[in-house]
Amino acid sequence: MKNRLPHALLLLACAVSLVVLARARTTNQPAASRPQRGASLAPPSEKHLKNVRQLTFAGENAEAYFSGDGRRLIFQSKHGALPCDQIFTMGADGSDVKMVSTGEGRTTCSYFFPDDKKILYASTHLASADCPAPPDYSHGYVWAIYPGYDIFTAKPDGSNLKQLTSTPGYDAEATISVDGRHIVFTSVRDGDLELYSMNSDGSHLKRLTNELGYDGGAFYSRDGRQIVYRANHPKTEAEVARYKNFLAQNLVEPNALEIMLMNADGSNKRQVTRLGVASFAPYFLPDGKRIIFSSNYPDIHSRDFNLFVVNADGTGLEQITSYDGFDGFPMFSPDGRKLVFASNRNGAQRGDTNIFIADWVE
Repeated sequence: MKNRLPHALLLLACAVSLVVLARARTTNQPAASRPQRGASLAPPSEKHLKNVRQLTFAGENAEAYFSGDGRRLIFQSKHGALPCDQIFTMGADGSDVKMVSTGEGRTTCSYFFPDDKKILYASTHLASADCPAPPDYSHGYVWAIYPGYDIFTAKPDGSNLKQLTSTPGYDAEATISVDGRHIVFTSVRDGDLELYSMNSDGSHLKRLTNELGYDGGAFYSRDGRQIVYRANHPKTEAEVARYKNFLAQNLVEPNALEIMLMNADGSNKRQVTRLGVASFAPYFLPDGKRIIFSSNYPDIHSRDFNLFVVNADGTGLEQITSYDGFDGFPMFSPDGRKLVFASNRNGAQRGDTNIFIADWVE
């Protein structure tokens, strides 16, 4: 895809135990302005969002996900002097911001364990303390599938870091079932970008997808019976050749992603959306019957990403946000009353992506 998508979309890119003390640092992000809320941050057309509050105010912040008790958020951020994304936690009101990753390498896709006693994230710090090189955009818009990524757990303050994956190649994009027993993640260990599940301690690995192409960004339903994810499966001979060529370079093109569903054991796969655009970051609504996601529908070349809701059978598509820019990475609080998401709205400067929280109104 020749156009450049917002940096927030790039933030996706989500055996031996290693015990490391990761210093938990309190970080004061420079405020672009006093916190705004309510209608000033949401146009009237965004009828499902009320009392919108901005939680971060500088840099590139995305993939904010609630703790099990709904009181804290974990997210990735690049701001100030940070050379690339690191993992932070903060209160659900934006207070008490702390870096909980090592400060080395690049990190992505963090998540709280449901009992809030541990966190989960992917990092390249074992491969190198330096940030990995950005992808070559002369190919068009591509994601880097950094082979140095492995998945780690730690205490919420970043201490007691333990490595869950050690297979060569990309292991990232991990999330946890609500009962805390299973992790779903994306890996290239078998030569393609597939989804796998494992126990929360890294044991009992199971491959869930088998179709050529990219499968990732997966989340469990609240009852643990289903997994929603994003996928791009090349069909034509030319598309297959192009996909394999990029994958050999540790790259993938996220130009046309569809939302998919399957049972937690990998059975009964079905396609939810057929929009032919870049749809990603799916998450179940509290009722378990609908899915919220981000998409540049109806224009695959657009940089305008909004949140949409769709029934699990693909019917009833409804646009939720209407901001002219990027809105993505939605997640509902455990009680279903609040929605957290990332957006370019109210940025201090062009390219800023911040975390917002809103009351959800049916």
